[in-house]
Amino acid sequence: MIKTTIEIDGMMCAMCESHINEAIRKALKVKKVSASRKNKEAVILSEEAPDPELLEETIRQTGYTPGVIHTEEYEKKSLLSRIRGGS
Repeated sequence: MIKTTIEIDGMMCAMCESHINEAIRKALKVKKVSASRKNKEAVILSEEAPDPELLEETIRQTGYTPGVIHTEEYEKKSLLSRIRGGS
């Protein structure tokens, strides 16, 4: 699983977050997407790293400004491993 975080400037409310989430879901194959106006970013979980140019263009088409994209391997940790302090 891949975790991609993209900075987004211009989100002001929950509808902005919803607009971003929907646009990303329609344009890219994602498992989960969560935009945050507070953090000025969207976090995407997917099987493969999204095409950065397509991701940036998707954000631009919604009227917001894309920023830095950070991609990393993601492994969901179980509750048990968190309690035990494992990785």
